[in-house]
Amino acid sequence: MENTTALINEQITKDLLPQKFGKRGMIWTGALIVIALIGAFAYYRQLRYGLVVTSMRDYVSWGIYISNFVFFVAISLVGSLITAVFRLANVHWSTPLTRIAEIIAVSAIVFASLIIIVDMGRPERFVNLFMYGRIQSPIVWDVIVISTYFVISLLLLYLPLLPDLKILIARESKDAKGLQKMYRFLGSFWKGLAIQEKINNKAVTILCITIIPVAFCIHTVTSWLFATTYRPGWDSTNFGAYFISGAFLVGAGGVVVAMYVFRKVYKLEKYINEMHFDKMGKIVVMLALLYLYFNVNEYLVPAFKMKKPEEAHLTQLFAGEFAPLFWFAICVGMLIPIAILLFKKGRKPVPMFVAGIMIVIGAWFKRYLIVTPTLLHPFLPMYNVPESYHHYFPSWEEWAIAIGSLAGALLVITFFARIFPIIPIHETIIEQHETAE
Repeated sequence: MENTTALINEQITKDLLPQKFGKRGMIWTGALIVIALIGAFAYYRQLRYGLVVTSMRDYVSWGIYISNFVFFVAISLVGSLITAVFRLANVHWSTPLTRIAEIIAVSAIVFASLIIIVDMGRPERFVNLFMYGRIQSPIVWDVIVISTYFVISLLLLYLPLLPDLKILIARESKDAKGLQKMYRFLGSFWKGLAIQEKINNKAVTILCITIIPVAFCIHTVTSWLFATTYRPGWDSTNFGAYFISGAFLVGAGGVVVAMYVFRKVYKLEKYINEMHFDKMGKIVVMLALLYLYFNVNEYLVPAFKMKKPEEAHLTQLFAGEFAPLFWFAICVGMLIPIAILLFKKGRKPVPMFVAGIMIVIGAWFKRYLIVTPTLLHPFLPMYNVPESYHHYFPSWEEWAIAIGSLAGALLVITFFARIFPIIPIHETIIEQHETAE
């Protein structure tokens, strides 16, 4: 019996250990690095010549950068959904997904912070938030909750990793001496003692309880940045719930995409199986329907009253300049995924992957539509301004920085998967034994 248990443990460990990049991995990593470097060059141009290299002007002072910021903040909510809510609810089937969710959350929140610095134009101004920040400002609230959320997410990623670090340290490799030094630095104090496990489990539970209200705060406060600014399209009491429901959806969609990719690349079919896709598919459908409800609420009420300032904004969204993007975001980001995932065949890995990609792409364009059309329709009409002020389309520098930041977030996830187990080894072994018993 002991020999069988040891063999099972060894097989699980072997399956879930980090793997070296193959040819496809090297091409993928190289492509992401090139995209990130192009974004860095575009940012250098912005630093050298100023924000004039962008297409942002007096009216559209928030453009693609803030759209990207809201997208990153939204997708980061997945950490609290998969890790905290599922752990507290004792949902064991989510174990293979918890670390995937947390690394997405951490990488997204890092680049959300960086994109804000990019949007400021002069990065040294970021210090002013701490030196001269006023507690009455929603921007200061956002800085506080983002910093808190980042620290908690990082701890929720690190603490469950400690037992796996012990396994990694025990498997010395001559080819990875640098990695061994890092593993020892991060986890040499972990001996796997019962008292350590007890303290670690209690700490993780406390963090799970803490991160849920913090996660709700980060998305509510982000929505308040818009809702407390007196503009058509933003003057809404629905914005907090609207942002949170959208964040849950895009976060879950991001996890579905990551599940499929890691399952395929690392051959993890035994650990991320069709049951996981089926259950995640049901969750995604529920979240998509919830977000659709808040979308109807967001547009139906102002459309029914049709106040004059709202009229131009809504007309542009539903039938004007932004209509193609708007209907693309609604159909691709919600309606089509719902239609796919309502059926059992649609909750298989490949259809789920397609639906996840659609949700993520639709969510990005939805954030772009939250920011740009509203800024182009201020309460005071635009008079005696250059024609370019009436329209906004990002410059190549803006596109390069935005896409480069997305590549940077994917690079963080890629390198993490190369260095650490993307599925918790220790937790998987324990669950296998509990299932066997």
